[in-house]
Amino acid sequence: MTTYTATDAKREFGEVLLKSQSEPVSITRNNKPVAVVVSERDYQELKRQALQAALIEGEQSGDAGVLDMEEIKQKARRKAGLITDAQDS
Repeated sequence: MTTYTATDAKREFGEVLLKSQSEPVSITRNNKPVAVVVSERDYQELKRQALQAALIEGEQSGDAGVLDMEEIKQKARRKAGLITDAQDS
């Protein structure tokens, strides 16, 4: 993994973006890691893996119960602020 100081990353932002397309790029400040820049593709893959792990954990817990997709969608919309409880009816 390539590492840049925060100052260098700021100065060479375009290069950081290009490098992040092939590998994660670490950013440090005061010699301490503070961030990692990854490509959109890698970020989406990490999210997919986290969701898959959560689903497997839920299945293995035995507490999954009945999954109602409409209820799940409503909860997600409410949490995102796209709907209110009054609109949910």
